[in-house]
Amino acid sequence: MRLFDLSGKTALITGSTKGIGKAIAVAMAEAGARVVVSSRKADACERVAGEIRAAGGTAVPIPANVSNDDEIDALVEKTTAELGAPDILVCNAAVNPYYGPFLDTPDDAFEKTIRVNVRSNMRLCKLCVPAMQAKKDGAIVVVSSIAAFKGSDYLGIYALTKAADAQLVRNLAVTYGKDNIRANGIAPALVKTDFARALWEDPARAQKVAESYAMQRLGEPDDIAGAAVFFASPAGAWTTGQILLVDGGRSVMD
Repeated sequence: MRLFDLSGKTALITGSTKGIGKAIAVAMAEAGARVVVSSRKADACERVAGEIRAAGGTAVPIPANVSNDDEIDALVEKTTAELGAPDILVCNAAVNPYYGPFLDTPDDAFEKTIRVNVRSNMRLCKLCVPAMQAKKDGAIVVVSSIAAFKGSDYLGIYALTKAADAQLVRNLAVTYGKDNIRANGIAPALVKTDFARALWEDPARAQKVAESYAMQRLGEPDDIAGAAVFFASPAGAWTTGQILLVDGGRSVMD
């Protein structure tokens, strides 16, 4: 599987102790990458890193709250010290502190959502890109959402930030393509994770949503992980500035 081989690469994945982020971390480790498992809780980071090591992979836990600039800086510094500068950056950590009418979004929820879902990704890229430029090689993957491509009332501020993440990918692709740095995004539809539990834990509601998808089911974290490996690997060496909808066919339905 030469095209999907990540041997010798260091992959930093935020929000990687559960859900989509964990699935990506496990998949990249299976593909040969040295993986940094990161989220806010140290015990969760150690648990997932231990699972990866037990399966024969290489992983180190580095907890960080990406809403804090100092912790973002320390995350990249520690990654570089322990495993080498990131060759692959996966920006997956995100929040959705408010669910309700868009224009009623509280100021504190607005600021938190922008800071975590957009600003932290920009700061991580700013810290990781110089080393990628020096090596003339790098891959950035941002987890966006299908919500970035359609209007939303009750998920409005979350959708706004995910649309901004899609534009972040395009800006990075244009600016750093000359350095052989690829930047791409993944836009999942509803995936069965703790983050989206409120949207699928009601069986009747989940079934109604599933019926709106061509494949008649909701997504699983592993459904997203393969796309991340593709973008980070030689298979994606000539792919940049793209947002891949991984949505069970939701976007092509009436």
